[in-house]
Amino acid sequence: MKKVFLVDDEILVRETIRDCIQWEKEGFLLCGDASDGEMALPLIEEQKPDIIITDIKMPFMDGLELCAILQKRMPQAKVIILSGHGEFEYAKAALQLGVVDYCLKPVSASDIVRLLHNVSAKIDKEREEQERMEKLALMETEQRALSKEKLLNDLCSGFITAAEAIRLSSQLSLPVTAKYYVVAAADMRCEAADGSASPLPPALLQEEDDTGDFFVFRRSRTETVWIFKGDSLENLQKVLQMFQALQSTPVPSQVTVGVGTIQDRLQGIHISFLEAQEDMHWRKLTKLNRSALWESTSGALDPSLFLDRARFIEFLKIGSPADADSFIRKFADGLRSVDWEASPIGYYILNDLTLELFRSAKDTYRSLDSLDETLASLQQLIVKVRSWNEACAYLNRLAAQYWQWRSGALDKYGDILIRVKEYIQLHYDKEHLSLQDAAEHVSLSPGHLSKVFSQETGQTFIEYVTQTRIRKAMELLHTTHAKSYEIAYQVGYNDAHYFSNLFKRVTGMTTKEFRKKGQTASSFQEPAAPEGKPLEAGNE
Repeated sequence: MKKVFLVDDEILVRETIRDCIQWEKEGFLLCGDASDGEMALPLIEEQKPDIIITDIKMPFMDGLELCAILQKRMPQAKVIILSGHGEFEYAKAALQLGVVDYCLKPVSASDIVRLLHNVSAKIDKEREEQERMEKLALMETEQRALSKEKLLNDLCSGFITAAEAIRLSSQLSLPVTAKYYVVAAADMRCEAADGSASPLPPALLQEEDDTGDFFVFRRSRTETVWIFKGDSLENLQKVLQMFQALQSTPVPSQVTVGVGTIQDRLQGIHISFLEAQEDMHWRKLTKLNRSALWESTSGALDPSLFLDRARFIEFLKIGSPADADSFIRKFADGLRSVDWEASPIGYYILNDLTLELFRSAKDTYRSLDSLDETLASLQQLIVKVRSWNEACAYLNRLAAQYWQWRSGALDKYGDILIRVKEYIQLHYDKEHLSLQDAAEHVSLSPGHLSKVFSQETGQTFIEYVTQTRIRKAMELLHTTHAKSYEIAYQVGYNDAHYFSNLFKRVTGMTTKEFRKKGQTASSFQEPAAPEGKPLEAGNE
């Protein structure tokens, strides 16, 4: 029923209207009455009627003044004006104040009922239209959310081209384009038994990011995916550091975080996503292994028994096979007390180290295949370990596997690195020679090439370019009479002052001193970046 409020200074009029209408039968509820606008206003604001019937001429606050206030405070309420004055100006003023109907006194009960039903029909129609618009808005919002989630999911899954992604994102008003991208994923199952809160910052769990720095969507009931973007590598590195800190911090076993590498193309989102999935997969296996170990020991496990995974992997990266056995025996000395026959602890500890090694290898050598098969075969070897010596033998086998992967990567990237170095030799004299140029030459992303180049040569791309330029400058100083600024231009530096300073930092001598001493390029050792400052090359 619609609620009705009556305002009139004539008590007889109010009583007649109040008593002569069967309100409920007609579908209305008379919720109050008052003798003037001033008395009526607080009651109207309290009762919130749908329809207000008011006289125009009243003391203290007349009907037009009341209408003006209600138009601002309760614009949804409908007003019917009653008046003994038929002047046009009153009707005109009332209509300007949003009055829906106007009736001259004297008025009968049937006239009031007719007016009420007319106004009620208008209210119903407006409410139906409002409800329809709200439903449409909700459907549009839901459809946009679904479209956004599908677009982000398709980008991660590699189901959409860059051109399609840009077109669709424009339709959805999503600013997806940027210089760099990186994907992170988290499997969160901690709304669980222990009531643990998510270790992720609350800002990352919002469906919308007001800053525009990232997009987030739920890939499944438990998996959340973030696509971070930006025009600065430094900012995305901070994002990676934040997630890597989460990975190294003890968190509930129901939370597993994986991160990919930074990519410089929209299509690279797919690569970064796959890397994040791989990372999460290996970390999840490690957590499952530790959880099983914890259950098998009823929580009474000495944490010192776990091997230092980072130390082992660091040795594999920089150590040599000749030192493997002596390192491993010292490294695994804490396992001498393990009862390999009676307890599963030894298996879980070796398995824990193995899983971490596989995760690290996959992160370092992204193109490794058949890891699950290799892991299964190694785990079969762990099951057979029955003594400390056999455990050491297994760790030697594990080290050999890592070095096999490293050797394979060298073979794979050897040709690429040769082509990159040849490209540098041909273009070192161009000031704007950059990592981007070289990456395009060998059809790799700049981020991937930078990582491969550093890992396989022990130098950054910029350091190698600088070394090449300085070697060539030394050769020209020795074999020509060209001035220092001329040589600077010939080796790719348009700023002669910068070249002179760089030459001295790298060689320890000015160009003039070098020429006087008759040094040759053959005596030049591989340059190292000065302490606290990396070598630079052109406008990298």
